[in-house]
Amino acid sequence: MSALRTFLAALLTVLSLVWAAPLAAQSNGVEAARVAAEFERWQQVAQRAEAAIDAGRASDAALEAVRTELARFRQLFVIARDANAERIRTIHSQIDALGPAPVEGETEATDIATRRATLNAQLADLRAPGLAAEEAFKQADGLIGEIDQTLAQRRANALLSRGPSPLHPVLWPEAVRQLSSATMALSAEARRNWSNEVRQTQMRDNLPATLALALLGMVLILRGRTWAFRTGDYLRRYGGRGTGVWSFVVSLGRVALPVLGLVCLTEAIMLTGLVGLRSTLLVESIPLWGLTLLVLRWLCERLFSRREEDALILFAPERRSELRLYGTFLAVLFVGRGILAVFFEIANASETTRAVAAFPILLIAAVVLFRLGHILKQSAAPRQGAEGEQGAVGYGRILGFLGQASVLIAVLAPVAGALGYMALATAVIYPTIMTLALLGLLVVLQRFFADVYGWLSGQGDTAREALIPVLIGFMLILLAVPVLALIWGMRPAELLEYWAAFNEGISFGNTRISPANFMTFAIIFAIGYTVTRLFQGALKTTLLPKTKLDAGGQNAVVSGTGYLGIFLAGIIAITAAGIDLSGLAIVAGALSVGIGFGLQNIVSNFVSGIILLVERPIAEGDWIEVNGNSGYVRNISVRSTRIETFDRSDVIVPNADLVSGTVTNFTRGNTVGRVIVPVGVAYGTNTRKVEAILRAVADGHPMVLAVPPPAVLFQGFGADSLNFEIRAILRDVNWSLSVRSEMNHEIARRFGEEGIEIPFAQRDIWIRNPEALRRPARVPADVDGGDGGEHEGEGRIGEEGQT
Repeated sequence: MSALRTFLAALLTVLSLVWAAPLAAQSNGVEAARVAAEFERWQQVAQRAEAAIDAGRASDAALEAVRTELARFRQLFVIARDANAERIRTIHSQIDALGPAPVEGETEATDIATRRATLNAQLADLRAPGLAAEEAFKQADGLIGEIDQTLAQRRANALLSRGPSPLHPVLWPEAVRQLSSATMALSAEARRNWSNEVRQTQMRDNLPATLALALLGMVLILRGRTWAFRTGDYLRRYGGRGTGVWSFVVSLGRVALPVLGLVCLTEAIMLTGLVGLRSTLLVESIPLWGLTLLVLRWLCERLFSRREEDALILFAPERRSELRLYGTFLAVLFVGRGILAVFFEIANASETTRAVAAFPILLIAAVVLFRLGHILKQSAAPRQGAEGEQGAVGYGRILGFLGQASVLIAVLAPVAGALGYMALATAVIYPTIMTLALLGLLVVLQRFFADVYGWLSGQGDTAREALIPVLIGFMLILLAVPVLALIWGMRPAELLEYWAAFNEGISFGNTRISPANFMTFAIIFAIGYTVTRLFQGALKTTLLPKTKLDAGGQNAVVSGTGYLGIFLAGIIAITAAGIDLSGLAIVAGALSVGIGFGLQNIVSNFVSGIILLVERPIAEGDWIEVNGNSGYVRNISVRSTRIETFDRSDVIVPNADLVSGTVTNFTRGNTVGRVIVPVGVAYGTNTRKVEAILRAVADGHPMVLAVPPPAVLFQGFGADSLNFEIRAILRDVNWSLSVRSEMNHEIARRFGEEGIEIPFAQRDIWIRNPEALRRPARVPADVDGGDGGEHEGEGRIGEEGQT
């Protein structure tokens, strides 16, 4: 009993926290009374839900009502589950400040032990409301799950239940009688209202408003399309001509204005006073039926336009005309189904009558759907120039799949209905038609937003290939998912249940990450990232150019600022989102193991990139040589460094190779470097004269430094020449190739003027047996005809050898 009292007290605390805001101005006695009342109400709702589930006799509407109350309490418990969170964290930090608790056999100071016990008691009291809310949340969530399971089972049983076949002729007279009774009831109601003096007085009083609304409605229905065209021509003056934006707006006006006219006519009919309770159901549905008809017709006109350049899905002209006809016919069938449903409601028709009367419409819809699916299976693709050839193939596959599914459902649904499974047939064929309409609407909206983006960006039709329209299409698909779920029979309560589970987030240990946390993190991190990039730009263009840092140092400062800013943005975003990283210790430990084994190269390159930016052994613009690749450093990123070679190709070198390997930096610190020019002269040349000429050539070049002076070295005696070298220090080693080339030109000119010969390789060939190369005597052909060719060849060889 003590445990029960503790739980009830905790639950009362939870409820007091939930309703604390509206009760803040009330007295403590009133607040306690209300909290107790809410607790009793929760207990009653829970008991009523358990009784309804156990009995199994409650209607679907009653179960839905109980479920709604349970969902409301569950949401309150979700809010109260985090009660005292800030205070609990404070108590935890205070306990941690006292140091680790003594293990068995150890003791601590009396005041510290007393303080630790007091804090632990406070912690237990603060946790009690959250634990009570968690328990109540589990109970409410379990009851909701049981109700959902019961309703789902009932719906499955209803879909799979078999009734009488609508093809049985015995059932037809009763169906005709019930529908006729509904028609006669409407007629009798209209006659009664006409003969009623009160109704007549009301009609005379409302006659001006009735006539005005009727006239306005007829004008909008008859002239609305023309006005929409004229409005579009006016709006095109503001730009966007040729982008398809205003044609879309005009097409919407062609739907909206006639629907507005139907609304006016409906109001005019209602003002006459001739509409009774039964006919009200019929009259009030007129705008909805008109909207259904016009929207489906509009959708077909947008997808399969008469003008080939406006058609979103490209078929042959006769096929597009056929598809527009089938779409309009399906819209008429939907309207007819709605009218029939109203008659069923008026006549309170039986299930047999509903099945018999609905089967002809279902059969016609199946025939039209079959034909439509057969056309979709044929070769079809979106308009070229936007999605491209690959997109056309993917689009055609989607259309082919939709066509095959439509054909299959169009065949199976009438068969199931004829066998008595009318609920199953109806639950399959009409959602299929609505799914096709929804997918077509997505195509139309995606093209419209792409045209708007092309108009605003000035890119025109080419903007359809951009990333923004693709992302918009992806968002439209995500938004269409819940609509598809509702079309195929998911209850709104179930959809809200999935949304609640989604909002609840994912738990990692004691840490819960919800979509709200993620969105907060993403927004704050995006802001921090943007601020970091702006600050980097200001450093690079405004502040650093005024300092004495070289280009490499400036790039290092900018890159380091970027890394630091992104790191701080991540920390601030995590803190602001309320994500407790301490609960992710296990995940972080597992991740560290993964880094140690699978990501060690990436981490090594990352750390090496930081070292390169801090120590700066190389910088952007340096001429380096690493792993046999020589070129200029163009970019140092986190993972790798990009080197541009002298043949203008890029070499990507991992940063770890630059830190742990051998790197030659020709321009580190300064651009001074040495150039070596080898020269060879013929034997017998005056070496002192050659040395003087080479020294003059080196001293005369403007890129050669005077201090230290260039050196001319007589390297030795080669196989073909006397070898010399010019060794000069250049003010900019980046010009070494040009300097070497210019020196060689000058050396060749001076040697030519001085008559100094530049030797080339020569070889003397000594033949041991020159007699073997002499021409042999010709052998007559009639002596040995078979060997004549061979001797002839030997003679030629000998002749060439003598020569």
